[in-house]
Amino acid sequence: MQKKLSPRQQQLLDYLHKVIAAEGEAPSLRRAAADLHISHAAVAQLLNALSQKGHIRRQGRYSRTIHLLSPTGQPASPHRLKEVPVIGRVRAGLPMYAQQEYEKSVLVDGQLFPGHGLFALRIKGDSMQEAGILEGDLVICEPRQYAENGEIVVALLNGEEATVKRFFLHPDRIELRPENALYSPTFYPFSEILVQGKVVGVIRKLTETRSPRDNTPKKQ
Repeated sequence: MQKKLSPRQQQLLDYLHKVIAAEGEAPSLRRAAADLHISHAAVAQLLNALSQKGHIRRQGRYSRTIHLLSPTGQPASPHRLKEVPVIGRVRAGLPMYAQQEYEKSVLVDGQLFPGHGLFALRIKGDSMQEAGILEGDLVICEPRQYAENGEIVVALLNGEEATVKRFFLHPDRIELRPENALYSPTFYPFSEILVQGKVVGVIRKLTETRSPRDNTPKKQ
C-alpha cells in the first residue's frame, strides 16, 4: 500500500511522471537536481522516500531505471503508456533524406494517441513554425498513404526525401504548403509524392504534448 507523500516528495514524483512520459526514461540525479533547484543529495533522499513509500521501484546498478508504480504496486497505467519508435529525422523546410533508422523511442499516452503502428520523427527546420511545429520537436505520426486537404503529413518525395507539410490535392498536381511566410508552397506531379503518415501530435522537450495547430482555410 502506498503511503502519503510530503509536498516535496509529491513534487519529485510529478516531475518523474512528466519526464518519463515525454522521454521514455528517468532523468539523471544531476538533471533532476538542476530542474527542481535542489541538491543532488536531496534528490537521492527523495527517491529513497518514494521507493520506501511504494510509489517507485528502482532497478540497476546505480538505480537509474525507475518504474512508476500504481497503488497496487504494479507499473502505473500500463494500458495508457505506448512506446513509439523515433525514426530518423525529417526537415520541415528544405527536404532531407529520411533515414529509416531506429534512433530511440518515446512513451506517449495511449488515450491521446490510440492508433496502431505510430512512429515519431524529429523536426529540423522552421517551415512549420506557424502550425506550432518547431526545430527539434518530435511529431507523432499515424501511418497512412492518403491525406485530406489541409492535413499535416509526412510526404516522401521521389522515393528518397521526406518532408512535413500541409497537403492539398489539386486536379493536376499535389501542393505541399509550409506554415511560415518565409517559405513558398511547392507543387509536384502525382507520381512524385507518397504520403507516409498524418501528423497527429507534437512533443516539445518534456513539457508539452499537443496537436498540431489548425490555422489553414479548409476550402481551396
